[in-house]
Order: sequence, then structure tokens, then C-alpha cells
Amino acid sequence: MPLAICVIVSGCATRPDAGVLQPVADSTLVGKPSVGERIRVLTATNRQPEGKGFSATPSDNTTYEAYDITVPPDRKGAEIAYASHRPDPQRQYIVRRRAELSEAQFETAVGQSASSDGTVGVFVHGYNYSYQEALFRTAQVAVDANVGAVPVLFSWPSAASVTGYVADRDAVLYSRRRLDALLDDLSSARNVKRIVLFGHSMGAFLAMEAVRELKLQHRQDVLDKLEVILASPDIDVDVFRSQLREIGAMKTPITLLVARTDRALQVSSLIANDRARIGRLDIDDPVIQAAAREEHVRVIDITAIDGTDGLGHDRFASLARFGSKLRSFDGDKKASAGDVGAYVFDAAGALVSSPFRLAGSLSRAGQ
Repeated sequence: MPLAICVIVSGCATRPDAGVLQPVADSTLVGKPSVGERIRVLTATNRQPEGKGFSATPSDNTTYEAYDITVPPDRKGAEIAYASHRPDPQRQYIVRRRAELSEAQFETAVGQSASSDGTVGVFVHGYNYSYQEALFRTAQVAVDANVGAVPVLFSWPSAASVTGYVADRDAVLYSRRRLDALLDDLSSARNVKRIVLFGHSMGAFLAMEAVRELKLQHRQDVLDKLEVILASPDIDVDVFRSQLREIGAMKTPITLLVARTDRALQVSSLIANDRARIGRLDIDDPVIQAAAREEHVRVIDITAIDGTDGLGHDRFASLARFGSKLRSFDGDKKASAGDVGAYVFDAAGALVSSPFRLAGSLSRAGQ
């Protein structure tokens, strides 16, 4: 039954083709061309170029691009309306400029666009995502979270199909060295002092594998700049423990955003012969609370946040408007090694007391 729900929900959604990646001229826009907030997104992908976009075929090369996108003022939460044959900037996300970059140009752009404190954010999408869907999701999250820097999308070759779960898992394993190479490059880019690595669903598994690769390469200089946030992580519990043991304690604790009612992860668990997924942890369980401290991670329950996909798997997109509050637990300080444990994020965007620790207010709440 859960699998049937997943197929039905995915099948009913209108999915954009690569045409939405093409820049739209002012003359073709409905209404005022200047409507909407404009944001730049930098992208890196190991997908094979195909026509106007990118396929699900892995490439031996990384392609870099820059997009200027207008985000509509009249939008419904985290839902994304794609450009139609009569693009309307009042309601739809629209590409206004697109440019391919060399690796050197990409690194320069990253350095120039880092926030005032040297922070760069990298989004790694999950299972069943096309390149264009990941691009516009990155734009939505960045604008709603008011990140203050140009976001970077790493898009791996997902099959963008609800039946492509196994193929996507293989694509993740193929892509881990590409992602760790990207993180290495970003770490050495001018002005970059901190990298927020945000992985969603199966992209969280990829993020952890890339961090593990960096650890095996003894790249502590890169690891010390990383802040890892895993949203609805589609990772087997025992595999995650193994990854943590190999990675060791991070300078900034890894953050897990979980929801016990995530039905997409319930399906994933069934596919994996009923093996539990990290993204469906119940933080009321004393065993989970103890494990959070023991494993040196922060587990934040976001069950109270509404999603848009009908499965409760994309809550992170709705959470984005509270994103700046997740950066620290100590006022204006950066998150510290002691900020571990289990917490609850409520529907009003506040971190409330856990069963064993009062969390208090989060950082930069006034920003």
C-alpha cells in the first residue's frame, strides 16, 4: 500500500522537461518582467549533457553552470510552479540567464559569492529528481532560507523515476568521488571558510559517503570547514553508524532532520527488507536519545512541519524559511562540539525542549 501511494502521488505531479532551463526573454513574459526576487544558482553535475538539459547517464566529467532565476512573489509555500508556454513571473520560477562555466570560473564565482562570514551552501538532491527539478528546488530553499550567498547545487545522475530506486542507489555510489572533489575545490576557493553540506533523502547518503571519502584521504582541512545537515536521510541505521565510526567526531556535529511519519522512507524500508532508515527515527525513544549523544550527532524532529508531496518526505523545503535558525544553538556563536542530543522543531519554527534537555532559542533568529 505505501508503494502504491508513492506511485500515485508521483504520477499525478506535473514534471518539467529540460525546456524550463532555457532563459526567457523580457518580451515573452506575462506582466512585468522585473517581478520576483532574482537569485543566482551555481551548479556542478556529473550527468551526461542531453539536448537542452542533462540525462540520467553518468558522465566522466563534471559540468559547471550558472543560472539567474526569478522567484515569484505569489507562490504557495514550498510548491514550485514551472515556466509554461506563457511564462508568468508573478507565479512561476523562471530562468533569466544561463551560462556554462569552466572549473576555474566556477571556483572564482564561488569565492566571489560566499556570504560575509565566508559560508557557502551545497545542496545534494535526493532520489527521483531531474536536474531541472533540483535546480529550482535549490533556488526555492535558498530564497526562503535567506542564505545570504549564492547556493551551489550538486546534481548526480538520478533516473528521475519512481521505479528507479536501485539505479539511483548505484548512481550515488558512482558519484561520491565527484562530490568529495567538489568539496575539496570549494574548500580551497578564495573567501570560503565554511561549507554547509545539505543532503536530502538519498542525497544524504551521498553526502555521508563523500565525507567518509575525505576522511579516508586524511583531508581534515576540508572536514573542519564542513557543517553537514541531512534531511530525511535515506540511510540504513547500521550503515549510518558504520559511516560515523569511520568519519569520527566532526568539528561541527552532524545534524539529522527526521520525521517519524515520513511515508517515502517507510517504502524505502520495505524495499530494504524492513530495515530501519535514519530519517524515521523517533526521538521520544530513550535509546535514540542516548545514541544521539553517543554518536555525537544532533537529531531534530521536524514532524510538525508540513510537506508538499503528500508523503511527508519534502518537509525540508517548507522548513527552509526557518533555515537560519538551524546554524547554532548558542546565540551568535557557531555550533559547537557540545551541541548534541535530540530536539523537536515545532510548526511555528521554534526549537522546543527535548525530553532530556532544554534547547532554548536558535541562532540568528532575528536575521
